[in-house]
Amino acid sequence: MKSYRKELTFNVRTRRAFINITPDVEACLWESSIKEGLVLVNAMHITASVFINDDESGLHHDYDLWLEKLAPHEPVSSYRHNVGEDNADAHMKRQIMGREVVVAITDGKLDFGTWEQIFYGEFDGRRKKRVLIKIIGE
Repeated sequence: MKSYRKELTFNVRTRRAFINITPDVEACLWESSIKEGLVLVNAMHITASVFINDDESGLHHDYDLWLEKLAPHEPVSSYRHNVGEDNADAHMKRQIMGREVVVAITDGKLDFGTWEQIFYGEFDGRRKKRVLIKIIGE
């Protein structure tokens, strides 16, 4: 069995963003030369997420509004975590959206359902963060 590892780095200029990283994962898959196996894509920061869904701007807008209703950024004083910080809401948004995804690899391609894409979700941007891509298989 082969193994491949790569880190992607993001420095999002805004507080929140959704970035389609499917092409990055596909490039890693091609580089790995693995044809059958699994790929793990993991946000390596507690205020960022990796998830699978449709690449549709209306949906991303809806996610942003929904997450802000569930865990509003302000007032920052309403969170105990925010003593000296202002990102408690980002931790909660990450918990909702998830830490990682695993996708099957079949015939050298990501084995997706219709419309599925991999996204990096940023909830406390404006600094450098990493995403791990780990591929195992033959």
